Amino acid sequence: MTNHSETTGSFDNGDIPDAAAPGRADRAPHESPGDEQQVTLRTPAELADALPYLLGYRPEDSIVLAALRDRDGRGRFGGRARLGIPANPDDWAGAAGQLVHGLVTGSERRGVRPEQMVAYLCQEPGPGETGRDVMERLRPLAQKLRVECGALDVPVVEALCISAGRFWSYCCDEEACCPAEGLPMGLPGTSVLAAAATYAGIQVRGSLRELRARMLPRQDTAAGEQAAALDAAATTLVSRILDADGRAEVAEETLDTAERVMRRLAGAPPVSGVPAEDLRDDHLLGHEEAAVLILGLQDRTTRDRAAAWMEGDEAAPAMRLWRALARRCAGPYAEHAAAPLTLAGWVAWSTGDELEAREALAMALGADPDYLFARLLHQACNEGLDPESIRRCLREGRKGGADTDGGAPDAGRGETRAEREPAEPSAGVPAGRRRRSRTLPSAHGARRRTRAHAHEPSAAVVRPRGTRRGERRAGEAASAPEAGGRGPSSRA
Repeated sequence: MTNHSETTGSFDNGDIPDAAAPGRADRAPHESPGDEQQVTLRTPAELADALPYLLGYRPEDSIVLAALRDRDGRGRFGGRARLGIPANPDDWAGAAGQLVHGLVTGSERRGVRPEQMVAYLCQEPGPGETGRDVMERLRPLAQKLRVECGALDVPVVEALCISAGRFWSYCCDEEACCPAEGLPMGLPGTSVLAAAATYAGIQVRGSLRELRARMLPRQDTAAGEQAAALDAAATTLVSRILDADGRAEVAEETLDTAERVMRRLAGAPPVSGVPAEDLRDDHLLGHEEAAVLILGLQDRTTRDRAAAWMEGDEAAPAMRLWRALARRCAGPYAEHAAAPLTLAGWVAWSTGDELEAREALAMALGADPDYLFARLLHQACNEGLDPESIRRCLREGRKGGADTDGGAPDAGRGETRAEREPAEPSAGVPAGRRRRSRTLPSAHGARRRTRAHAHEPSAAVVRPRGTRRGERRAGEAASAPEAGGRGPSSRA
C-alpha cells in the first residue's frame, strides 16, 4: 500500500491561494502565525476532496501538481501548478517534464524545494467512456509524472485520477483502501476541510470554464447586432484616429463614455448569481456605446489611461465594464478583445484576484498572442511581482494629466504626442526593442476573421512564483498573427 502520509494544510500561510478569496491582503508565502488553523489530510479521499481548496477553483481536463515540504516532521503543501492535459498522448512526456521542472525550479527560486509531490489528473469521460476508462487511459501520463518527479529526487507519494464523480489512486492497489471501481467523491462542502475553509472565509470559485465564460464573446443573436454597430463605428472612428487632433478627441470621448457607463453599472441594483450579474451588465451597455469603447481602447495611450481605474471605488465597475466589453467582441472582432481582457486582468491583479487575473491575461493572449501589455502583465503576475510598482506609475501619469473636477485624465490637448503618452505601465521591455505597430485599416478592413480558439495551456501555475520565465499559459496561442488590417492601436 502506498504511503498515505499526513499532509497538513493551513488557511493562513499561503497553502490555500489568496486568489480564492479576492480582496484579502497579500501574505508572504509559507509564513504563518503560531495560532494558525490546520487540517490534517490522511487518506486519498481527503486529498481528492482538498484539490478545489488548494487551487481556489475546480480544475477541468487538468494535470495538477501539489508540492509537499516538511515542517516539524509533517508534510505541508507548498506551491501548486496546473497544466491542461494534451489531447495527443505523444505530447504527454513533454507536458509532464515542463510542469514538473517548472514547479520544482520555481520552488527552488523561493528557497522551498519540494520534498514530495501529490499529482492529480482530472478529466471527464468522453462519449462511450466511463470514469474507470479515463483512469486507465491516463495511467501512462501518471507514470510519466512519477518518472519526471523521481528524476529530480522528488517522489510522488500519491497520484489520483478524478473523473465522473469518483477517484482512483495510481499508487495504491489495496482493494480495501482503493478499489478497482474507484470511490465516490464526497458531496461538495461536507468535508472537514470544506468546513474549515468556510470558517476561514475561503470559497471555491467554481470551474475555470465558468470563470472564462464571463469574458467569452457572446454567441447569441445580439452578437450580429454588436458586429454591425462595430462596423458603423469603425467607419467614422478609424479616419479620426488617423488624424492627430482627431485621435486626442476620440481618446477623450472613449474615456468619457467609459466613465458614464461605469457610473451606470455602479448604480445598478444588485442581483443574485454571477450569470444574472453579467446579464444585468449586458443590458446596461448599449451596442453603440460598446462599439465606441472597444474601438477606442485599441489605442495604446487611451488603454493606459483607462488602466488607472484599478483601485478603490473605481475598480469594481471598471472590472464589470471590461468583462462586458470582452463579451461583445464576437465574430470578426474577436481580436479586439485583447484590450478589454488585458484591462480586466490588470484590475483583477491590482485588487488581489490572481486567479481571474491569470485567466483574463491568458485569454487576451489567446485573442492576440503579440499583445505586449498582456504578455508583460501575465509574466509579472506569474512571477509573483508586486503590482504596486505599476499602480504607482499609473497614479503618477494620472496625476500629471488629471482634471480638477472629474478626476479623469486630461486629453493632453496642445501637448506633443510624447508628452501625452504615459510611460508603459509594465516595466521590463529591453531598451532598443522595437514595438510592432498595428496598421490602421479602412472602414471595410476593420472587420477581421475570427481566430481559432487557442489550445489548452502550456503552463498555468497556481502560485505565481512557480512559473518559469517565458512559459506560455492557458489560452496563449502559438500561431503567428494573421495578416491584414488591424485595429487602431500599437500592439502593446
